[in-house]
Amino acid sequence: MPTLVAGSIATDHLMHFPGKFSDQLLAEHLHKVSLSFLVDELVVRRGGVAPNICYGIAQLGGSPVLIGAVGQDFDDYRSFLEEHGVDCGHVHVSKTQHTARFVCTTDEEMCQIGSFYAGAMGEAIDIEIAPIWKATGADLVVISAYDPAAMVKHSTECREQGFRFVADPSQQITRMDGPALRAVIEGAELLFTNDYEKSLLESKTELSEAEIMARVDVRVTTLGSKGVEIVGRELDRVHVPAAKERAKHDPTGVGDAFRGGFLTARDWGLSWERAAQVGSLLATMVLETVGTQEYAVAKDDFSSRLSESYGDDCAADVLPHLV
Repeated sequence: MPTLVAGSIATDHLMHFPGKFSDQLLAEHLHKVSLSFLVDELVVRRGGVAPNICYGIAQLGGSPVLIGAVGQDFDDYRSFLEEHGVDCGHVHVSKTQHTARFVCTTDEEMCQIGSFYAGAMGEAIDIEIAPIWKATGADLVVISAYDPAAMVKHSTECREQGFRFVADPSQQITRMDGPALRAVIEGAELLFTNDYEKSLLESKTELSEAEIMARVDVRVTTLGSKGVEIVGRELDRVHVPAAKERAKHDPTGVGDAFRGGFLTARDWGLSWERAAQVGSLLATMVLETVGTQEYAVAKDDFSSRLSESYGDDCAADVLPHLV
C-alpha cells in the first residue's frame, strides 16, 4: 500500500572539515563564538527528510508518495525521484520561493554543524492530507520534520480523519514548543527519535517517558553506533545492534534511511526486530556514501549483508520481499 511521506524537501550542500570541531571550541568563549572552518571538500546532493525516506522505501520496492513544498527549481530533482519510484504528483510548487537548502559541515569524528533555509517549505501549511490519501489509496502517513505549523496541522487532520500516522519530529524538536510537540505526537502509531531527541522531547513537552508512551503505540529510538531500541504498550523491549559497515563517509540522512527501511519491512508484515534490522542496514549503506540518495539496493548483496550482520534467518525472512 502507498505510504504518504510529508517533510522537508531540500538540496544538501555537504562539506568536510579535516579536523575536530571540539579542538576549535574554547569553553570560556562559547558565549561569543565566531569561527570559520576551511573545508577540503564540497558536494551538492539531493536531500530533505521526506525524499530521503521515500527513496529508501522505493529502493526496497515500496510505493512512497512525497508530500511537501518546493520551488520552481524542483524539476530536475522531481525527474530523479520519479525515475527511482517516488510519486511526486502531490508536491506543492511555490510561485515565489526556492526549494529549501541544507548546508552542513562534517568533521573527522562525524560531528556536524549545519544550517537550514526553509524557502518554499513555509507554504506547506497549505497542504491537506485527506485528498491525497483518497487519491492514492494510502494506508499510512509519515509526518516528518518540516514547517512546524504544517506538522501540527497534518497530525490533527490524521486524528480527525482516523488516518494511521507516524510522528517523526526529529530536527524540529529544537524549534517547536511543548504544546506543538504534544499535538504532533498525540495518537501516533509510531514515534521516531534519536536518543538525544528522546530526552529533549520529554523535556520540552514536560512529559515523562511513561506519559509519552500513553500517547503513542510504539516508540522507536535510534542510538547511533549502538543500534536501535523499540518499546511499546503491548511490546517487549527490542534492541537491535547497528549493521556492520564497510566504510564511514558521511552520516547525513542515516536516520531517514533507517525510517524508510523500517517502515517498508513492517509493511511486508515482518517483526519489529526484522524491521529494525532492515532499517539499520539501509542506514549503514547511507553512512558509506556522501549524499543521502547515492546508494542502491541490490537483492543478493542486501541479503548477504543482512546475513553477515544479523544471521541467515534474518536474510531468509527478508529475501522473498526484495525486488
